[in-house]
Amino acid sequence: MPEKDWQVLLPPLLASAGLDATAAPVVEPLTGGVSSDIVRVTLSDGRRLCAKRALPKLKVASDWQAPLERNHFEAAWLGRAGAIVPGVAPAVIAEDSTNGIVLLDYLPSEDFLLWKTELLGGRADPATPARVGDALGRIHAATLGDAAVAAEFATDTLFDALRLDPYLRTLAARQPALAAPILACLEETRTTKLALVHGDVSPKNILVSRRDGHPVLLDAECAWYGDPVFDAAFCLNHLLLKAVHVRSLSAVLPDQALTLFSAWIDHLPLGLRKDAERRAATLLPCLMLARVDGKSPVEYLDAAEQQRVRDIAMPIVASPPATIGEVVQRVRMAAEAA
Repeated sequence: MPEKDWQVLLPPLLASAGLDATAAPVVEPLTGGVSSDIVRVTLSDGRRLCAKRALPKLKVASDWQAPLERNHFEAAWLGRAGAIVPGVAPAVIAEDSTNGIVLLDYLPSEDFLLWKTELLGGRADPATPARVGDALGRIHAATLGDAAVAAEFATDTLFDALRLDPYLRTLAARQPALAAPILACLEETRTTKLALVHGDVSPKNILVSRRDGHPVLLDAECAWYGDPVFDAAFCLNHLLLKAVHVRSLSAVLPDQALTLFSAWIDHLPLGLRKDAERRAATLLPCLMLARVDGKSPVEYLDAAEQQRVRDIAMPIVASPPATIGEVVQRVRMAAEAA
């Protein structure tokens, strides 16, 4: 969005939050997202904020449309998650639901590391996966079976547009020999309603405090009341893809994936854990393959690495194991053998 448009839309939003809107704020575009325009807003008193406005069409090669109201649900997720796990989300300062804008605390790079940058740079702090898994597990456990949260985040249409269709339904169309298990996984995910889901738990959306290592989850536009397994598997997927790509971490990241999963699942009631792990072991290889052949392939895998992911994931999609450990072991062996 052009700066002049921000200068029109921001003053009333700032005023609604009790902030000085008499002087024009300095607006600077930020990079990294495909689904929103994101800017840093510097006020006359030097305070910095972050403003996001959802885009109707995501910035990817495929035609990917998404509902604009997702910014409202992102703000709602950030507020609720931050109340459950203090510090796990940036504070929501104000929201303009008419124009799809949310105003957030700005978290500067001098205070926070981006987990994706660390991993791609070959730096894998062993404490981070445990902290991320613990935070996710606490959010899921606190919202498990909560009818009020389920009603607030009844975002099935949005989640389908942002996740199920571009990842799994598109994948089934592009890998027709595996369409049956992929679509069965999609249907089980779609119909499992247990807890509040973030929907985009990826290292690109996780900041790590330089001071004490606590994680901060960003970009909750896919927030949905559904299967918490989605969040765990989504994050594991990114760790395993990076194990294929970052040779120095090929032995480290599979272990860290297991650490994250263990920290997460320990928060679920005992009676739910076995089936949750089965669903995770079914979904994870589908997500791996989707980040190669879906609408949003990860940008850092070269052609040989993409094929390696296919070689790993396709047999597991066809015949998924019952445990995450079995999926991770296959990735470990392939990554170390490369």
